[in-house]
Amino acid sequence: MSETMIDIRKIFSQVEEIRTSAGREDGTPLRKVAVCAVIKNPYAGLGYVEDLSALIRASDAIGRELGERALSLLGAPVESYGKGGLVGEAGEQEHINAALTSVFGNAFREAIGGGAAWITSVTKAGAAGAVIDIPTAYKDEVWVRSHYDGMEVRIPDAPHADELVVIAAVTNRGRLNARVGGMSVAEAKAKGDQS
Repeated sequence: MSETMIDIRKIFSQVEEIRTSAGREDGTPLRKVAVCAVIKNPYAGLGYVEDLSALIRASDAIGRELGERALSLLGAPVESYGKGGLVGEAGEQEHINAALTSVFGNAFREAIGGGAAWITSVTKAGAAGAVIDIPTAYKDEVWVRSHYDGMEVRIPDAPHADELVVIAAVTNRGRLNARVGGMSVAEAKAKGDQS
């Protein structure tokens, strides 16, 4: 596997728009976007492999592409983000984690216009059609409770046994009718301005 090329079988995107919650509107609808890259797992079927650095390095290109596509589909500035992925049965969970390290995360952040907070993440093994919930949180301060959310993602024909599904998710705002307290977006921005 080349350090800069990943064999992508397909890109799958999903857009959800939530207009009401509990029968109430709350200003701008909440848009959630997930963009998934289904890629060949270069370590599938090899047993234990100590050095996963080639996949880590190659994830820069995937983070950038998924971020650019997610931003375009969102059609608004990104407020929350998350990442995750699935590994097919001929691989191990560490393989999908290798595709989602800070190398991926930094490229993803850059593509969507930045972010100061760590990117929430989840990975698991699964067969084609497996469901995974990608967690999302406010991109500049993880303590903004109004933005704790997630997005269910399922690709009917992925992952195959020898594949990985790398997922980037973004939203344009926090949950509708959020009211559990905590730091507000305005407070997080003010805190960031003082740093």
